[in-house]
Amino acid sequence: MQKIEIYDALVDEARNNMTICNACRYCEGFCPVFPAMERRQTFSEEDLKYLANLCHNCGECYYACQYAPPHEFSVNVPQSLAKLRAESYRQYAWPGPLARLFDRNGLIGALALAFGVTLLLFIAIALNGGAAPLVGGQHGGDFYALLPHNVMAVTFGSVALFVLLALVMGMARFWRESGEPFAALGDRQSWKEALQETFTMKHLHGHGEVGCTYPDAYHSHWRRRFHHFTFYGFMLAFAATLTGTFYHYVFGWAAPYDFLSLPKLLGTLGGIGLMIGPAGLLYLKLVRDRNTADARQMGMDVAFIVLLWLTGTTGLALMLLRETSAMGVMLVVHLGCVMALFLTMPYGKFVHGFYRLLAVYRNALERRRHGA
Repeated sequence: MQKIEIYDALVDEARNNMTICNACRYCEGFCPVFPAMERRQTFSEEDLKYLANLCHNCGECYYACQYAPPHEFSVNVPQSLAKLRAESYRQYAWPGPLARLFDRNGLIGALALAFGVTLLLFIAIALNGGAAPLVGGQHGGDFYALLPHNVMAVTFGSVALFVLLALVMGMARFWRESGEPFAALGDRQSWKEALQETFTMKHLHGHGEVGCTYPDAYHSHWRRRFHHFTFYGFMLAFAATLTGTFYHYVFGWAAPYDFLSLPKLLGTLGGIGLMIGPAGLLYLKLVRDRNTADARQMGMDVAFIVLLWLTGTTGLALMLLRETSAMGVMLVVHLGCVMALFLTMPYGKFVHGFYRLLAVYRNALERRRHGA
């Protein structure tokens, strides 16, 4: 009952903020939230969660608002929508009972999960053929000499399929609740606009292309730059995995591959991106203005950032140590970090990218309808 009351209070707070903002409209050119808000005269719970996921939490409207605290209206759009956005993650989670994992997905939990998976891998290898190969140099740089390819493919493939299913089901719940039919997802022009805005991170440029007011009231492009490093670093690392899989199953080319091969080049660039981007985002997260943030999300946000950084860093370290006796230990540590990242994806900050993409798409769809 208490959770329901807290959630209702969050909805009422967001509705009150949007109602005041819709009357003022001073911030209408700041970000897509305000034009989307102006297309509505009233705000249902579903509308508010859509606006919450459309918000990129830059904070510019907070610093510009004449009704922000300590004014008696106490309008704080970034913080209000951040709280509601976190609740939407829990509501859209699939399977529903696992939504409680959002509350436990903090830094300590993420590191404990990575350590636990790593320990299980060590035990599995030791039971299979002894621990000696892990610290020996007889592997010749071949990962599969320690962990058979089929074992790795089945284990990580199974987890990846579950993660994909959980994400797709969550996105379906988000879209169904918005009141839009699934047929509306077929608008190619809206997808073109949404993907362009997402891949360029247009809405992190800030009002007038001067950058976000993040981590404080001063405009900066660093948040957008670190997001680019992180996003494209992850995509390049993922592309490296897909390319290696294609090489193995289609061409019959077994790893290890040369440094100048496509999987290695993509993986190296991806690892560098995942070292720079998350480190920068973590710094900005730690020094940001707490007035525009939801304090309850801090642990979840930091956990995701740290797991991304560990995945990129251990991946690069594994490549550098591939021909040494440390390769076995580094392989297990890297796989433990990757598995922990996979397992937390549907129940952590990772999901925000998918819901935000759908929100940006719906905004593009509404713009086209409104223009027509």
